[in-house]
Amino acid sequence: VQLQASGGGLVQAGGSLTLSCAASGRTFRSYDLGWFRQAPGKEREFVAAISWSGDSIYYSDSVKGRFTISRDNAKNTVYLQMNSLKPEDTAVYYCAARGRGSVFVITKLGTYNYWGQGTLVTVSS
Repeated sequence: VQLQASGGGLVQAGGSLTLSCAASGRTFRSYDLGWFRQAPGKEREFVAAISWSGDSIYYSDSVKGRFTISRDNAKNTVYLQMNSLKPEDTAVYYCAARGRGSVFVITKLGTYNYWGQGTLVTVSS
């Protein structure tokens, strides 16, 4: 599967952005999907994930209550709605996909097989 992330940009603190990630392939609905981010000088970290069924959703503690992940299988797209953005949310955001797997490791970067190219989000103070 190929992933194409979009929607990044410059926003003031407290603002909102919605990231989109469009996927190719007819088996999109069978993939677990995740968003990760990498800030300058830091390792890539988990942000949010949604299981193939949409029944299981997970967030990192740093974004819980502010970000919302969702998927539209008809459009082969996963979204990340980001509200109340903070300067520390500044990073390159990556979408990722993997085949159906254990939800116990759905937050683990190493379990994802497919990655988008990343989209830059900059939050100014």
